[in-house]
Amino acid sequence: MSPVSRGIDRIAVTFDEPGLVANAGLLLIATLVKRLDLEAVIDNMVRIPSKLGGFSPGRKVLTLVHAMVAGATHIDHADVLRAGATEEVLSHRVMAPSTLGTFLRAFTFGHVRQLEAVVGEVLRRAWSAMTLPARLVVDVDSRICEVAGKKKAGAAYGYTKVLGLHPLLATRADTGELLHARLRKGSANTQRGVKRFIEELVARLKRAGATGDLVMRFDSGFWSKDLLFTLERLGVSYTMAVRAGTKAIAQVIATIAEEDWVPIVYPDGGEAAVAETTYKGRRLVVRRTRLMGPQATLWPDWRHFAFLTDLTGTAVALDAFHRERAQAELDIRDLKEGAGMEHCPSGSFAANAAWLQCAVLAHNLVRWTQLLGGLHGRDGHRPAVARTIRTRFVSLPGRLVNRSGTPTLRAPSLWPWQEPFTRALSNLRALAVAVT
Repeated sequence: MSPVSRGIDRIAVTFDEPGLVANAGLLLIATLVKRLDLEAVIDNMVRIPSKLGGFSPGRKVLTLVHAMVAGATHIDHADVLRAGATEEVLSHRVMAPSTLGTFLRAFTFGHVRQLEAVVGEVLRRAWSAMTLPARLVVDVDSRICEVAGKKKAGAAYGYTKVLGLHPLLATRADTGELLHARLRKGSANTQRGVKRFIEELVARLKRAGATGDLVMRFDSGFWSKDLLFTLERLGVSYTMAVRAGTKAIAQVIATIAEEDWVPIVYPDGGEAAVAETTYKGRRLVVRRTRLMGPQATLWPDWRHFAFLTDLTGTAVALDAFHRERAQAELDIRDLKEGAGMEHCPSGSFAANAAWLQCAVLAHNLVRWTQLLGGLHGRDGHRPAVARTIRTRFVSLPGRLVNRSGTPTLRAPSLWPWQEPFTRALSNLRALAVAVT
């Protein structure tokens, strides 16, 4: 075995520098938080009795949110914000993990709804600084958030046979923002509460400034006539997957003439085609696929995938549009891996529901920092994932010093992403402070 480098062995380590800043790039997020006046919004809208730990809820929620942006998955991880001079680059006082735990456990269902309203109000403020598209596409999905231990209130084994909780989530297709989220018990059916969820979502989007067309995409777990009637009543267009293997749908698909199938591009070793028909007066678009060549024996017959829609356009174009909803899976994964939802920290259901809303705020602040700061993804359009943003811009080492009376954050020379960081900070500081 070769000897260890003497140079490395000679390095001494001390933890005694008060001017160092852990995750100095939180300055970007904190600048946007200040422009949105988020602490005041939380203080005004979340009303937990002070004797239960509800005094100044804004600083407590923002401590959790900033910790999640920095990669926190547990309440104790908030201590990273208390290291060195990190608190100086934030817009609020940092609270201790024990205080945050008491605060979360004080939440009731009503307090969680107040925090949901905060998410909606901040969405309105952020969108006031953006140009919204003429057609807003929203993907609605659900997810099982696995938990450890059987003492998590509401945790149960659902359709995935995994012990967890089962939130409803709505994401914006072009930016990945979380538009609405609602925590449910793990045993909840996919359709449970979705009608009210959609009604609240539509109202929230309109309050936030979405005046154009709304289009929502669903997987087959949401298929129900009640939800279809709700969407039509609200004036929301949709693509909703159906279970093509059911007897009624299979019979309709069987009536499609062979010459009506239009071939589409499919990976090597397979083929696919698209056609359309009607089901109970609604347009039904169907895609069929099968394998070819040596693997055809594994999958010799056509498999069918179908969805209902009220949109116009060719069946081929609508099929491609509906398949784009797979992007929502990446957005939800970003929420879990990039904004703290890979872990539900409390045994209290309401505390975990509040944790979810904090995670939504953290996720959206990262997205808005990219959009308003000009930190675009590789393709120049869709934002990069949160892990990339954290590596390049948040997990930035720095030292806070005083230069002629000006607080100055000194970052490493030759930092690869110095120029976009500086540009984003300038763009965010140029935003007008939000007003009520």
